[in-house]
Amino acid sequence: MAKRKTSTFERLTTERMNRQQRRALGMRLASKDPGLTIVHCNAGGIDVGNQSHYAAVPPDRDPNPVQEFGCWTADLVRMAEWLRACRVETVAVQATGVYWIALYDILTQQGIRVVLVNAQHTKNVPGRKSDVQECQWLMKLHTYGLVRDSFRLDEKMEGVRTLWRLRARHVQEGGRAVQHMQKALTKMNVQVANVLSDISGVSGQAIIAAILQGERDPYKLADLRDARVQASREEVARSLEGTWREDVLFELQQAVDSYQFAHQQMRECDRKLEGYLKNLPTRMPPLVGRSEDGAAVQTKEGKKRKQTKPKGNAPAMDLKGELQRICGVDLTSIDGIDVMTAQTVVAEIGTDMRAFATEERFASWLGLTPSRDITGGKVIRQGGRKVNNRVAGALRMAASTLLNSKSYLGGRYRYLRKQLASKASAAKAMAHYLALLIHRLLTKGQAWVDRGAAKFEQKRMEREVATLKSKALANGFKLVPIGD
Repeated sequence: MAKRKTSTFERLTTERMNRQQRRALGMRLASKDPGLTIVHCNAGGIDVGNQSHYAAVPPDRDPNPVQEFGCWTADLVRMAEWLRACRVETVAVQATGVYWIALYDILTQQGIRVVLVNAQHTKNVPGRKSDVQECQWLMKLHTYGLVRDSFRLDEKMEGVRTLWRLRARHVQEGGRAVQHMQKALTKMNVQVANVLSDISGVSGQAIIAAILQGERDPYKLADLRDARVQASREEVARSLEGTWREDVLFELQQAVDSYQFAHQQMRECDRKLEGYLKNLPTRMPPLVGRSEDGAAVQTKEGKKRKQTKPKGNAPAMDLKGELQRICGVDLTSIDGIDVMTAQTVVAEIGTDMRAFATEERFASWLGLTPSRDITGGKVIRQGGRKVNNRVAGALRMAASTLLNSKSYLGGRYRYLRKQLASKASAAKAMAHYLALLIHRLLTKGQAWVDRGAAKFEQKRMEREVATLKSKALANGFKLVPIGD
């Protein structure tokens, strides 16, 4: 259902501010007495740095209301004790790199509430910027309640997020090692990539291992290929006739060692990750919800499949079962969301969606909504938002896998690719819709039932026919089907 356009009266009587009002508010904040309502009377501000932090408290709490503290633990504890002595109950801290993490932990342990602020929301400091002025500006904004707290993952999920990000880094290192192997083989004119789709597979690794052990006969190397390889023995052998160089063979050995080490690190992360996942509490499955058109939704019940070997870089454990136990719903029931994408979503945002009141706020936090500049009630500028979010990237990849899907989501994605200007815009729009479905599953328990591409095409045809009928009627004509 389309949103109703806000009238000028409604816009002027709400609390929204236009550009002129925001500029006036900034000038009031820069003055000594802004005349605003104090929300946090015991507020402070901290400018986070690499080597030192600047903390500011109200001027009547200490003869030196702005002090500098070191980044080492003892000085951070001294800062917390000074803030408590100044009767500061809450502080605003900018999320600068990873330097704020230790400060956040120590202040929280001392009973001080920390509001983690996005630096983009507090960058309009009046005058010339300095560390002293920055912490005082943060304190003033926090005092009048003009800063918002950032999203913080639950403490129980932080270990899962750390290990999953570390594992993703090892996967990237393994990919670079495969590229290094390919480059070394090409330098020796060993064109194994022309007959094997993936040199990191069983056949490719067996052939590379034999080459490093000293085997040079191309036909003996070709016999190491798997029976499923479509290329003939003669074709594979011809592709393995190379110019063997000792320096490049050493380079190839180094690349293979890097690849094996990366996979060893991944296996260690998997074992540690499995322990963290088992310690997470079980979430009760939500009640059966309703679909978008109001019809009752039934969960999918099928035969239990045997656990198969993990594909690609997936962990060697029942990750799907663990995620279903932790979430209470099966995120992979959404077409395009595989177990790796679901794990990325859970590791980055957890299962508690109370921080995102609506599904549109969740999509906005992911950076999957456009940015609009509005003045005078009109949109004067609209464009994409530059947000580096791992969940958004995973959902874009999931959207791209729906191109050949025969599901409802597949039909929707193909329709978006035809309507929008670029493939990237279509992938972003589809990722936005996937984010809405994930929010519904985790909050309302709406089990997703695939309606098929045929139903989507039917609805699209009905909309087009309704549009043609309305256009014909507006011009004094009547649309009549050919068969009538």
